Formats: sequence, C-alpha cells, structure tokens
Amino acid sequence: MRLDTITTLTFDVVGTLIDFETGIVEWYHPWLRRHRQRVDDEEILRAFAAAEHRLPRSNPEMPFTSMLPRIHDALAESWSLESDESESLDFRDSIRDWPAFADAVTGLRTLHGRFRLVAVTNADSWALEQMGRTLGEPFDDVITCDMVGVNKPDTRVWEFTLDRLGAKREQILHCAQSKYNDLISARNFGLATAWIERRHDREGNGATPDTGESVKTNLHVHSLSELISALEPPKPEEHP
Repeated sequence: MRLDTITTLTFDVVGTLIDFETGIVEWYHPWLRRHRQRVDDEEILRAFAAAEHRLPRSNPEMPFTSMLPRIHDALAESWSLESDESESLDFRDSIRDWPAFADAVTGLRTLHGRFRLVAVTNADSWALEQMGRTLGEPFDDVITCDMVGVNKPDTRVWEFTLDRLGAKREQILHCAQSKYNDLISARNFGLATAWIERRHDREGNGATPDTGESVKTNLHVHSLSELISALEPPKPEEHP
C-alpha cells in the first residue's frame, strides 16, 4: 500500500467507531433483571453474533437496524423468555445510546485534517444519523444499507462506494474491526484495508460472527491513535 495514493478513509461504524458491544450489554442487563434472569456479558454477545449470522442469509437486503428487533426476539427465545414488540423496538432504538469508543471522536477529528472520511455501514440512514451525532458529525459522505439495497460483504457495496465517491481503488483505505462484514470482502474487491482490532485484549469474537477465515490486511492496529501513527507520512531524510 502506498500512503501517498490514499485520499479517502472509509469506515465501518458499528463495532469500529461505535462500541456496540457495550451498548448491547447495557441494554440487556436491566431487561434480563426484569425477567429474573442472569446472563454474563460474553454469552449475551455470543448469542447476538449467532442470531446476526443467521438473518442476512435469508434477508440480504435488510439493514442492520431492522435486524435488531428480530435479533432480540431470537435472543429472548434462546433464553426461554417472553418479549413483546415494544421491547424489540426499544432494543433497536437503544442505538441512540450506544457509546463511541474513547478514541473515536478526537481520532476522527485528527484524521479529517488529512483525509476524506466516509461511513460505509450496514445500518440505515436513521441509525447512522444517531451514531453520527455521537461521533461529532465527522463524515464527508455516508453510504448506508438502504442507499445501496444490500449489506456488506456484498461486493455491490464497494461498487456503489467507488461510483458515489468518484474514486479509484488505490485512493481508498477501508478501516474496520469486522473480518466477517468488511475486511475480507473489501480486500477481495481490491481495496487496501486496516484492521482496527477492538477486541485484541479479549478472547473470542464477541458480537461479531466468526467466519473462521483469516485475512491479510495492509495495516493491523488496535485503536485510532495507532492508525493515525501508521498513516503519518514518512519524515524526509536529513542530509549532513
């Protein structure tokens, strides 16, 4: 990857910039207490990942946002608990409260000084509007599932991205934490990729489905601050 050709950073949002795992468990613990049930954080996240893995196969055009009520219904059923439509919709609407990662707002502000920043997300426009506010409105452009009509990892998302941005492959670095939704398909499409491994200090895949596949990325970092350092232009050599 030649840094001097990169003009645009595309970002997955959920899980890369927005800490959706914290948002999920913070919603579920009160709900489970009301149902006199206790489930630990990692089990909640594993159950979420399993449900998320099943749904896109039968509904490839459904935005992540619209999947959330169905995921909630699947989780309630897996724990033999009853849930009504209002609870399913409340879980979806908790997107408003999902926090940004601690480095996201300042990191994006720094990167915006050098690059065009674009959100490429399986969420719909409503959800991205909520998350954009949480992140301090950092994006120059946005690409959502309801705009494209399909979800990542479908290659039509990347085709739409290039067309909308008027960009060439070599001008884009796609930054994401999910191998499942982002990194494998982006690399196969010919984009440079940066793996922001948010769960580097924890075992398992959390709320992200596991592909069982490995992927070679151009950059592998744990945070936006590490990404910023990795993207720093080389200093000119000093001559005596």
